[in-house]
Amino acid sequence: MKKFYFLAVIVVVFLSGCTTTTTPVKRSVAYKKMYDEKPLTILLMPPINRSTNVEAKDFFHSTLNVPIANAGYYVIPTFLSMEILKNESAYDTELFIDNPLDKFRNIFGADLALFTIIHKWDKSSLAAQVYVQVEYIIKSTKTNEVVFKRTGDIYYNASVSTGLGGGLGALADLALSAVNTAATQYVDVARACNKYTFSVLPAGKYSPLYETDTDLPAGNESFKVKLDSNY
Repeated sequence: MKKFYFLAVIVVVFLSGCTTTTTPVKRSVAYKKMYDEKPLTILLMPPINRSTNVEAKDFFHSTLNVPIANAGYYVIPTFLSMEILKNESAYDTELFIDNPLDKFRNIFGADLALFTIIHKWDKSSLAAQVYVQVEYIIKSTKTNEVVFKRTGDIYYNASVSTGLGGGLGALADLALSAVNTAATQYVDVARACNKYTFSVLPAGKYSPLYETDTDLPAGNESFKVKLDSNY
């Protein structure tokens, strides 16, 4: 019996010694290239839509500017950039994501180009949610290197409650949630996705946090999150 307790103690000590705590990656480490370049201006490229929702591209594009501008960057007005991109036959972002971006630096004066790839956009009235899978890639127009990248599996909760109890209340909640899911505005979902993703974007020059946020957590490059209209 004494031998058993002795061995048990050894195992516990060994396992405790092997236990490690994960330290969040700092933004200065995850986004080092972005801090090194100190970019000022961002060009929002038309999103690449690989989902079955044909409208997702426009809604995502129209909601990207606010969280990036709030982070302290000058965002080239989308109405201006879209017009120029169309005139230059550059509306198909797929043609440029893996090619040199110096032309966008020369034309727009952009330091960075943001590429958005919408992989999934599915509504489930029964589950009262919208599922979106989006990939965000920011590349330097100077070096063509990726300076910021995140991919999110985002579940937008559209459920509502009538406040009624019992079986009838549950049925009413289910029916109301289904209707609310069907009526959920695409722009609301896109806005929530973008706000969450760019909440860890390094602060730009026009932000009061500029060069003071280097030790803050960078967030996971790939993440899953549940959001709702309150976010």
